[in-house]
Amino acid sequence: MLCIRDLYVWHPIKKFLVISGYVRALDGVSFDLERGKILAIVGESGSGKTTLGKTILRIYKPTKGRIIYDNRDVTFLKGKEIKWYRREIGYVQQDPYGALPPFMNIRQILEEPLIIHGIKKDERMHRIREVLEEVKLIPVEDFINKYPHMLSGGQQQRVVIARALVLRPKLIIADEPVSMLDASVRIEILTLFRELQKRHNISIIYITHDLSTAKYFSDKVAVMYAGHIVEMAQTESLLTKPLHPYTQALIKAIPDPDPANRFSFKEIPPGEPPSLLNPPPGCRFHPRCPYAMDICRKEEPPTVIVDGDHGVKCWLYG
Repeated sequence: MLCIRDLYVWHPIKKFLVISGYVRALDGVSFDLERGKILAIVGESGSGKTTLGKTILRIYKPTKGRIIYDNRDVTFLKGKEIKWYRREIGYVQQDPYGALPPFMNIRQILEEPLIIHGIKKDERMHRIREVLEEVKLIPVEDFINKYPHMLSGGQQQRVVIARALVLRPKLIIADEPVSMLDASVRIEILTLFRELQKRHNISIIYITHDLSTAKYFSDKVAVMYAGHIVEMAQTESLLTKPLHPYTQALIKAIPDPDPANRFSFKEIPPGEPPSLLNPPPGCRFHPRCPYAMDICRKEEPPTVIVDGDHGVKCWLYG
């Protein structure tokens, strides 16, 4: 359904109208997403995962590479064609408080994309009621005329999800959709996503920094670090047999729910992610990697397939 091939996004840095460098937000990212599957994109802040989502949406323009959607190259679409493409994709933002216009009620918020895409009035009201019921904001009459500030955080996020669904997309990109919600609400929202995905056979790209929710929610996981996908595999395979040292560190950092282990030491690599304006040579993780070799400091590792479809970008396996 979605094929990303060798995707680059370099943001120019200008000083006095002269380009002085580039922020290399994405550097050669490739993956496939099948219809009806959920792919989690996991990584720290600054890893490039949000840039990847916005580039797939064509909010950002790729520097190089290809985005193939339903066997059609959409990398450089313009005008009416880009409007068609964006109708096919729903976007769920991280912050429900900032994502909803405060001076529009729920009906107006959900109706706006339908008006933009030329849906007739009778059909608009049918779809609005349908999606509100699907995200469990019922009875609909209790919510349709409310304003965002009158809703709880979880209810606001359900409205954001309803807006993403109202055009009946085939793909949803959810950017940290539960990170700003209380822990008690997170599982409800993720369960709702899973129900909607099964009901409509929607594909989902789930962007998160939290591997524990990716474990619960996704079919496949891609781990990003400094603009690269460093490991990608089926969720169970990646979590039980992590190969890349960065993935291993992320898994070790997952909190242990056992109260007896709440003070246990977590082995997290020292240091910070590199600057994408001036990334280190070779493997970008080598300054923090406990297994770094001389070649890691000089040459970028290739992505190799170790077992089935388990890919890893690391010289330990190259």
